Amino acid sequence: MKRLIAFVATIAAAAVALVACSGPDNVPLLAKPANALRVATYNVHYIILEEETGAWSVGDWERRKAPLDAAFKTLDADIVAFQEMESFARGDDGNVNLARDYLLERNPAFAAAANGDARVFPSTQPIFYRTDRLEMLDQGWFFFSDTPDVIYSRTFNGSFPAFASWSLFRDGDTTMRVVNVHLEYKSASNRRLSSELIAERIAPWVDAGENVMVIGDLNARAGGVPQQIIGAKGLKFVDVQGSTYHLNYGLNLFGAIDHIGVTDGIMQVGETQVLRQKFLGEWPTDHYPVVADFVVE
Repeated sequence: MKRLIAFVATIAAAAVALVACSGPDNVPLLAKPANALRVATYNVHYIILEEETGAWSVGDWERRKAPLDAAFKTLDADIVAFQEMESFARGDDGNVNLARDYLLERNPAFAAAANGDARVFPSTQPIFYRTDRLEMLDQGWFFFSDTPDVIYSRTFNGSFPAFASWSLFRDGDTTMRVVNVHLEYKSASNRRLSSELIAERIAPWVDAGENVMVIGDLNARAGGVPQQIIGAKGLKFVDVQGSTYHLNYGLNLFGAIDHIGVTDGIMQVGETQVLRQKFLGEWPTDHYPVVADFVVE
């Protein structure tokens, strides 16, 4: 009986702890400071075109597309780097992208950088930008692979392709290069090798004195190996408190895995914000958006 009581007590304590670290914060975003550049990173999860119902299916997209648009509008960002903005089916050429097209149609003040014909430019990590403020000057990509300049090449251990997309923007008299990354979640060695490749590719830009931002889903918590490797090239990662991945249930079980790193010429204004809330009564995806405001020299 004592063992049973102890077991029940343990389960009850775990349930209390789970409730304490779960659910939406519902804290409204702080107002954007005057002249600041608001930047966000947001993993919006892929859509399976061959599935009509179930998790991440086309039917599920119908449920979450309006909430995703509401979340995007709430961000009030100038730049939003998306990960997993993908709609895929066996044998397709990759040019169907339901989430990208839906958001662009409903937000005409924005355009998509790091974007193009999917046969020659991987378009599942677009960078949305506000066209009345920013001008896109250049864009490119590289895969986390032994052959990084071969499109859709598999990762270092042969798992599914993962990559970095990037865009160079002009904002008035300044420019800034935004590198949008999504590191593989299972393999620590893949994350390390991918981070080393990111560091290698951004090094010439940093050494040339460019403003560089590395942003996205590192699948690693603050202070981890990816941040250490990329940070060694002269980037500082902003402080992100609490969870950014919630398992599509609002469960905040571990620290942030979505991050923003910047070079010295990009100065944060105010605190980093994470929108831990439902939109229109739904979770739009299994990550929370991370938002920070900056002044670029």
